[in-house]
Amino acid sequence: MATVAFLGLGVMGYPMAAHLKNKGGHDVTVYNRTTAKAEKWVGEHGGAFGKTPAEAAADKDFVFACVGNDDDLRSVTLGDDGAFAAMKKGSVFIDNTTASAEVARELSAEAELRGFGFLDAPVSGGQAGAENGQLTVMVGGDQATFDKSKDVIAAYAKMVGLMGPAGAGQLTKMINQICIAGLVQGLAEGIHFGKKAGLDIEKVVDVISKGAAGSWQMENRHKTMNQGKYDFGFAVDWMRKDLGICLAEASRNGAKLPVTALVDQFYKDVQDMGGKRWDTSSLLARLEK
Repeated sequence: MATVAFLGLGVMGYPMAAHLKNKGGHDVTVYNRTTAKAEKWVGEHGGAFGKTPAEAAADKDFVFACVGNDDDLRSVTLGDDGAFAAMKKGSVFIDNTTASAEVARELSAEAELRGFGFLDAPVSGGQAGAENGQLTVMVGGDQATFDKSKDVIAAYAKMVGLMGPAGAGQLTKMINQICIAGLVQGLAEGIHFGKKAGLDIEKVVDVISKGAAGSWQMENRHKTMNQGKYDFGFAVDWMRKDLGICLAEASRNGAKLPVTALVDQFYKDVQDMGGKRWDTSSLLARLEK
């Protein structure tokens, strides 16, 4: 059993922290900007809550974070009452936020100066994956810190992999989102085309999902897409944030992402339709408007 802090109890962090407590058996202290949510978590799972990131992180073996973006991450680590000021030497900070590779490298260097480890460890699998403890975790950092941490991370994961040095986890998550963007647009166009052609979408998918066109998105989203229901996963607002990170990194490293840039604009259209909180499969709604 380790002593653990978890900073950020959103739709992902809330169940992830619970898995660390209940499945991992760790001693967990949580922090959330809205204290009422931290109090609720403790009421459900036990443990304790800190009123600040520093209070939650003090003397812990591992400190996890899952917050909104780069600025939020800097706030809970380096800001007033930030976790970094309270972390003990030899501990590890594990960041599950989907953020930039730049901020991962920045915080890794700062952690090294302060005498503790840092892993950028963004996740894939969405809210359902977090609730079921079945997330895929893409990690950037050094081997020794990874080896020290992987069994603790495993409490909420089905796959944990070290992808390279600091920032490599975030870069891998970018590739994940790049691949998803084009795939969901293709699935949306396929369903749209099938409807216009008068085909039974369920029958079509039952056949083509067994071949080269098959994918997780097809298997898990085609039914709700066909029904025009878009409240089953990762929100469009979050996807646009992630694709913005991808496109910014591409502008730095010279990668060409024409499809990603186009689908990002399609998601903007969905936002303009009132679909900011719809899930990413709502690209079909744009085609059917």
